[in-house]
Amino acid sequence: EPLLAQSETDDPQQAEAVESVAKGEDLFSPMPGTFYSSATPDDPPFVSKGDSVKKGQTLCIIEAMKIMNEIEAEFDGTITEVMVGNGDPVEYNQTLFIINPA
Repeated sequence: EPLLAQSETDDPQQAEAVESVAKGEDLFSPMPGTFYSSATPDDPPFVSKGDSVKKGQTLCIIEAMKIMNEIEAEFDGTITEVMVGNGDPVEYNQTLFIINPA
């Protein structure tokens, strides 16, 4: 019995944590490739956690087969999480950003 009660008290906290992390909509990679957070290594990142973005704004670049593909915001909102690091390989449909719609 005590074990059951223990797991019940843990569950609401876990569910809450998951909800707060997943606040917003995932922006997925449209292709496999390499994630770049800025246009060149010397430039600041296009966006950072907490930044407001507008629909059509460039968020990152995915390099696929030597082609630099600019990935744009699909709606206005705020970046709540950047899920990949500069230079990281990404898969098709991998979450790149979590954006909270405005």
